[in-house]
Amino acid sequence: MENGTELRDEKEVVIAPAGMPVAEDASILSEESTASAEWIDDKILDAELPSETKPIDYASLDKKDFVGLLKEAAAHDDFRKADQLIRDIKPLFDEIRNTERTEALIRFKQNGGIDEDFEYKGDEWDQAFDIYVRSIRENRQRHIKELEEQKNANLQTKTNLLESLRQLVDGEDNEHSLRQFKDIQRDWKKVGPVPQSHIKTLWANYNALVDRFYDQRSIHFELKELDRKRNLEQKLELITRAERLLEVEKISEAVRELNELHNEYRHIGPVPMEEKEALWQKFKAASDAVYAKRDAAVAVLQVELQKNLEEKEKINEEVAVFASYQTDRIKEWNEKTKEIVEIQKRWEAIGGVPHAKTKDVNKKFWNSFKAFFHNKNVFFKKLDEERNNNLQLKSEILKKAIELKDSDHWDAAANELKALQAQWKEIGPVPEKQREKIFKQFKEACDFFFEKKRSSMNEEEKEQHENLIKKEAIITELEKIAEEKNGSLSQVKELQHQFMAIGFVPKRSVASVKSRFTEVLNSAIASLPLEAGEKENAAFEVQLTTMRQGPQGDKKIHNKEYSLRKQIAKAENDIATLRNNLEFFGRSKNAEKLKEEFNEKIRLADEDLAHLKKQLQMLHTAS
Repeated sequence: MENGTELRDEKEVVIAPAGMPVAEDASILSEESTASAEWIDDKILDAELPSETKPIDYASLDKKDFVGLLKEAAAHDDFRKADQLIRDIKPLFDEIRNTERTEALIRFKQNGGIDEDFEYKGDEWDQAFDIYVRSIRENRQRHIKELEEQKNANLQTKTNLLESLRQLVDGEDNEHSLRQFKDIQRDWKKVGPVPQSHIKTLWANYNALVDRFYDQRSIHFELKELDRKRNLEQKLELITRAERLLEVEKISEAVRELNELHNEYRHIGPVPMEEKEALWQKFKAASDAVYAKRDAAVAVLQVELQKNLEEKEKINEEVAVFASYQTDRIKEWNEKTKEIVEIQKRWEAIGGVPHAKTKDVNKKFWNSFKAFFHNKNVFFKKLDEERNNNLQLKSEILKKAIELKDSDHWDAAANELKALQAQWKEIGPVPEKQREKIFKQFKEACDFFFEKKRSSMNEEEKEQHENLIKKEAIITELEKIAEEKNGSLSQVKELQHQFMAIGFVPKRSVASVKSRFTEVLNSAIASLPLEAGEKENAAFEVQLTTMRQGPQGDKKIHNKEYSLRKQIAKAENDIATLRNNLEFFGRSKNAEKLKEEFNEKIRLADEDLAHLKKQLQMLHTAS
């Protein structure tokens, strides 16, 4: 019919008697109906272009973050987006909740409980999460119910309008008939959507009654023709607007606007019979051109989505090995973490994939990703347990040291404190936050006792004074070697060994004698008849000996090793960068000169790297 669905072939429709349903073939649809704007795949429109919105890294969020996301979603009416959010984050939230429940059960059983008595209620975030999920789903169901109720109400409204129109058509013609007819048309257009199963029948009845109204009222023929000409002008304007849609850059906007044009087209009344078919074909041609552009854009998009799928499948193979990764070294866990985070960045930089594959490809990636971090968390939890155990052991030692620090039984207390110090060293590290505090407390307790012991023993003070004299004598010998420049490396090492073997000196002289010794030791080595590299190695070896035999020697050696390894890694990276840059030089005019400069930089960097590795080797050999 003329004012039927936008792709109806405009043929006559048989109207059923009042109260009788129209047969399925009452409206005859053309082949164009399969391409109708009534049918627009929302998924294709939504997938027109890959989203530019950066995906959220849900794996890095905690329960509070998840509740915040749900709270924000619950404040809006975008149920489709909210449903997708729930599908994305609920498995991650449940995993955290299950982990916490398992840990709570373990603690419950460790405290003497049994499985049957265990009851886990969760925390405030668990309760809030469930409340928001339930609220979103209830709101969504209520919204769907309201839409269906509204559609049924619209159906009843249109049914009532049809009955009014039927009575108008079957009644006697009068001066008010045309106005009443126009009012019914206006009201019909205002009514919203109805259930899908009733659309065809409603439009068939409506169009048939409209044609009967015009055909039966010959008294208003001139008005009818005038109205049809006006309808013709309106439809021609719609066709012009449809033709301009080809110029719209974003095809999804063009298709959506075309839908609106089709809706307007079918609500406009009939046009002159001689113009009907040509007018429809012109509107259909403009519509088909937009659909063809849409189909071409979708085809290009599908190629891009398939390419993205292939890239993501390759990354899935790459990240799969992380799911079973295990090591007992913190450094290696941290290195692997950096690697998988970089892989995640590459993953997120890739656009969308075909809708049918999205769930599967995402599931594979995030399963591997979460498995890696689960294993890492298990490792660090175990590590934390060990460090907490160490903290407990050291706390017990600290308690004993505090009890001994006021003792006047010098020898017995001193021996016991020394034994405690030995035990302290054998125990592994404690949590980082407690490390400095507990060590400081233990050291203060020991220092307090030994300082009191030293101050109460004149003989010991005498010994310390004699030690000071001995150390100053060694410093004098080293000064002589440095001045006369006739010593040997073995002689310097022997003097260093003697110096380190001498016991304590008076506390007021510790800093100055240590500073003088270090300074003169370096001067003596510098004066030896050795090559520059040999002097440097000798100075480093002497430095290692000083660190090892001094306070907190193991820690200083460890820090030195860490510093060397860090410098070596940087040097190796710099050399790799220089070599890589060297390969990019072409055969330009200045290429050879630039290559020479880079080769010189690489040579110097190689020498520096060899020197650092030599020092690391010396450190390990000395250990």
